Amino acid sequence: MDPNIDFKNIWKQQTSTKPNLEELLDTLKKFKNENLRKLICSNLSMTATSLLIIFIWYYYQPQMITTKLGIVLVILAMAIFLIAYNRMFMTFYTIDNTQSNHNYLQNLYRVKSKQKLMQTTMMNLYFIMLSLGICLYMYEYTSRMTPISGIIVYGITLLWIAFNWFYLRPRTIRKQQGKLDGLINKFEEINNQLQD
Repeated sequence: MDPNIDFKNIWKQQTSTKPNLEELLDTLKKFKNENLRKLICSNLSMTATSLLIIFIWYYYQPQMITTKLGIVLVILAMAIFLIAYNRMFMTFYTIDNTQSNHNYLQNLYRVKSKQKLMQTTMMNLYFIMLSLGICLYMYEYTSRMTPISGIIVYGITLLWIAFNWFYLRPRTIRKQQGKLDGLINKFEEINNQLQD
Protein backbone atom coordinates (compact mmCIF):
# COMPACT_ATOMS: atom_id res chain seq x y z
CA MET A 1 0.00 0.00 0.00
CA ASP A 2 1.33 3.41 -0.98
CA PRO A 3 1.75 5.65 2.13
CA ASN A 4 1.54 8.81 -0.03
CA ILE A 5 -2.15 8.40 -1.00
CA ASP A 6 -4.11 11.56 -0.28
CA PHE A 7 -7.45 10.18 0.98
CA LYS A 8 -8.94 13.63 1.62
CA ASN A 9 -8.36 14.67 -1.98
CA ILE A 10 -9.84 11.42 -3.30
CA TRP A 11 -12.87 11.87 -1.01
CA LYS A 12 -13.46 15.42 -2.27
CA GLN A 13 -13.27 14.30 -5.90
CA GLN A 14 -16.09 11.77 -5.48
CA THR A 15 -19.26 12.58 -7.31
CA SER A 16 -22.46 11.96 -5.44
CA THR A 17 -25.77 11.54 -7.13
CA LYS A 18 -27.89 14.52 -6.28
CA PRO A 19 -31.64 14.21 -6.61
CA ASN A 20 -33.01 15.93 -9.69
CA LEU A 21 -35.77 18.40 -8.75
CA GLU A 22 -37.77 17.68 -11.92
CA GLU A 23 -37.69 13.93 -11.25
CA LEU A 24 -38.70 14.57 -7.67
CA LEU A 25 -41.63 16.77 -8.74
CA ASP A 26 -42.66 14.02 -11.16
CA THR A 27 -42.50 11.47 -8.31
CA LEU A 28 -44.58 13.80 -6.14
CA LYS A 29 -47.15 14.14 -8.94
CA LYS A 30 -47.37 10.34 -9.30
CA PHE A 31 -47.74 10.01 -5.53
CA LYS A 32 -50.55 12.58 -5.53
CA ASN A 33 -52.33 10.84 -8.42
CA GLU A 34 -51.99 7.42 -6.78
CA ASN A 35 -53.46 8.76 -3.55
CA LEU A 36 -56.24 10.52 -5.44
CA ARG A 37 -57.21 7.20 -7.05
CA LYS A 38 -57.21 5.53 -3.62
CA LEU A 39 -59.31 8.36 -2.20
CA ILE A 40 -61.87 8.10 -5.01
CA CYS A 41 -62.04 4.30 -4.70
CA SER A 42 -62.49 4.55 -0.93
CA ASN A 43 -65.24 7.13 -1.30
CA LEU A 44 -67.06 5.09 -3.95
CA SER A 45 -66.75 1.72 -2.20
CA MET A 46 -67.72 2.99 1.26
CA THR A 47 -70.64 4.99 -0.13
CA ALA A 48 -71.86 1.97 -2.12
CA THR A 49 -71.46 -0.25 0.96
CA SER A 50 -73.42 2.21 3.10
CA LEU A 51 -76.20 2.38 0.51
CA LEU A 52 -76.32 -1.43 0.34
CA ILE A 53 -76.52 -1.64 4.15
CA ILE A 54 -79.36 0.91 4.19
CA PHE A 55 -81.16 -1.07 1.46
CA ILE A 56 -80.78 -4.30 3.50
CA TRP A 57 -82.13 -2.49 6.57
CA TYR A 58 -85.12 -1.19 4.61
CA TYR A 59 -85.82 -4.42 2.70
CA TYR A 60 -85.36 -6.99 5.48
CA GLN A 61 -86.68 -4.86 8.37
CA PRO A 62 -84.58 -6.24 11.27
CA GLN A 63 -86.56 -6.67 14.49
CA MET A 64 -83.96 -6.28 17.24
CA ILE A 65 -82.53 -2.94 18.36
CA THR A 66 -79.02 -4.47 18.37
CA THR A 67 -79.24 -5.03 14.60
CA LYS A 68 -80.34 -1.45 13.97
CA LEU A 69 -77.67 -0.11 16.32
CA GLY A 70 -75.07 -2.25 14.52
CA ILE A 71 -76.11 -0.84 11.15
CA VAL A 72 -75.90 2.72 12.45
CA LEU A 73 -72.45 2.09 13.96
CA VAL A 74 -71.09 0.58 10.72
CA ILE A 75 -72.39 3.46 8.58
CA LEU A 76 -71.19 6.03 11.11
CA ALA A 77 -67.73 4.41 11.22
CA MET A 78 -67.43 4.63 7.44
CA ALA A 79 -68.70 8.23 7.35
CA ILE A 80 -66.25 9.40 10.06
CA PHE A 81 -63.38 7.58 8.35
CA LEU A 82 -64.19 9.11 4.95
CA ILE A 83 -64.50 12.63 6.35
CA ALA A 84 -61.09 12.34 8.07
CA TYR A 85 -59.51 10.68 5.01
CA ASN A 86 -60.77 13.41 2.66
CA ARG A 87 -59.56 16.17 4.98
CA MET A 88 -56.12 14.62 5.34
CA PHE A 89 -55.51 14.57 1.63
CA MET A 90 -56.93 18.05 0.98
CA THR A 91 -53.66 19.41 2.41
CA PHE A 92 -51.70 17.18 0.08
CA TYR A 93 -53.66 18.13 -3.02
CA THR A 94 -53.18 21.87 -2.44
CA ILE A 95 -49.46 21.46 -3.16
CA ASP A 96 -48.77 22.89 -6.62
CA ASN A 97 -45.74 23.17 -8.86
CA THR A 98 -45.26 26.90 -8.25
CA GLN A 99 -44.30 26.49 -4.61
CA SER A 100 -40.74 26.70 -3.39
CA ASN A 101 -38.89 23.62 -2.21
CA HIS A 102 -39.21 24.84 1.39
CA ASN A 103 -43.01 25.12 1.01
CA TYR A 104 -43.17 21.64 -0.52
CA LEU A 105 -41.30 20.32 2.49
CA GLN A 106 -43.55 22.12 4.98
CA ASN A 107 -46.66 20.76 3.25
CA LEU A 108 -45.23 17.25 3.26
CA TYR A 109 -44.57 17.57 7.01
CA ARG A 110 -48.22 18.61 7.46
CA VAL A 111 -49.38 15.63 5.41
CA LYS A 112 -47.17 13.31 7.48
CA SER A 113 -48.63 14.69 10.71
CA LYS A 114 -52.19 14.24 9.45
CA GLN A 115 -51.33 10.80 8.10
CA LYS A 116 -50.09 9.76 11.55
CA LEU A 117 -53.34 10.98 13.14
CA MET A 118 -55.30 9.08 10.49
CA GLN A 119 -53.30 5.88 10.96
CA THR A 120 -53.60 5.91 14.74
CA THR A 121 -56.63 7.68 16.19
CA MET A 122 -58.98 7.60 13.20
CA MET A 123 -58.10 4.04 12.13
CA ASN A 124 -58.52 2.78 15.72
CA LEU A 125 -61.90 4.50 16.02
CA TYR A 126 -62.96 3.11 12.64
CA PHE A 127 -61.99 -0.47 13.49
CA ILE A 128 -63.59 -0.38 16.94
CA MET A 129 -66.87 1.07 15.65
CA LEU A 130 -66.92 -1.24 12.63
CA SER A 131 -66.18 -4.36 14.71
CA LEU A 132 -68.76 -3.47 17.35
CA GLY A 133 -71.33 -2.65 14.66
CA ILE A 134 -70.77 -5.95 12.86
CA CYS A 135 -71.01 -7.93 16.10
CA LEU A 136 -74.23 -6.15 17.10
CA TYR A 137 -75.69 -6.60 13.62
CA MET A 138 -74.94 -10.32 13.59
CA TYR A 139 -76.55 -10.98 17.00
CA GLU A 140 -80.13 -11.15 15.69
CA TYR A 141 -79.24 -13.69 13.04
CA THR A 142 -76.79 -15.80 15.07
CA SER A 143 -79.31 -16.00 17.94
CA ARG A 144 -81.51 -18.09 15.62
CA MET A 145 -78.66 -20.57 14.99
CA THR A 146 -77.48 -23.39 17.16
CA PRO A 147 -74.93 -22.23 19.75
CA ILE A 148 -72.09 -24.03 17.93
CA SER A 149 -73.00 -22.41 14.59
CA GLY A 150 -73.24 -18.99 16.24
CA ILE A 151 -69.82 -19.40 17.85
CA ILE A 152 -68.32 -20.51 14.53
CA VAL A 153 -69.81 -17.51 12.68
CA TYR A 154 -68.61 -15.06 15.34
CA GLY A 155 -65.21 -16.81 15.48
CA ILE A 156 -64.67 -16.52 11.71
CA THR A 157 -65.80 -12.89 11.72
CA LEU A 158 -63.52 -11.98 14.63
CA LEU A 159 -60.61 -13.83 13.01
CA TRP A 160 -61.12 -11.80 9.82
CA ILE A 161 -61.21 -8.56 11.82
CA ALA A 162 -58.06 -9.60 13.72
CA PHE A 163 -56.28 -10.46 10.44
CA ASN A 164 -57.10 -7.00 9.10
CA TRP A 165 -56.10 -5.30 12.35
CA PHE A 166 -52.86 -7.13 13.08
CA TYR A 167 -51.58 -7.92 9.58
CA LEU A 168 -53.08 -5.79 6.80
CA ARG A 169 -53.34 -2.49 8.72
CA PRO A 170 -49.68 -2.39 9.91
CA ARG A 171 -48.47 -3.45 6.48
CA THR A 172 -50.46 -0.70 4.78
CA ILE A 173 -49.26 1.87 7.32
CA ARG A 174 -45.60 0.93 6.77
CA LYS A 175 -46.04 1.15 3.00
CA GLN A 176 -47.71 4.59 3.19
CA GLN A 177 -45.13 5.93 5.63
CA GLY A 178 -42.26 4.59 3.54
CA LYS A 179 -43.44 6.38 0.40
CA LEU A 180 -44.05 9.67 2.18
CA ASP A 181 -40.80 9.46 4.15
CA GLY A 182 -38.93 8.82 0.89
CA LEU A 183 -40.39 11.97 -0.65
CA ILE A 184 -39.66 14.02 2.47
CA ASN A 185 -36.05 12.78 2.60
CA LYS A 186 -35.45 13.73 -1.04
CA PHE A 187 -36.96 17.20 -0.57
CA GLU A 188 -34.87 17.68 2.59
CA GLU A 189 -31.76 16.71 0.65
CA ILE A 190 -32.52 19.24 -2.09
CA ASN A 191 -33.39 21.88 0.50
CA ASN A 192 -30.04 21.29 2.26
CA GLN A 193 -28.19 21.52 -1.06
CA LEU A 194 -29.87 24.82 -1.88
CA GLN A 195 -28.87 26.23 1.50
CA ASP A 196 -25.23 25.17 1.10
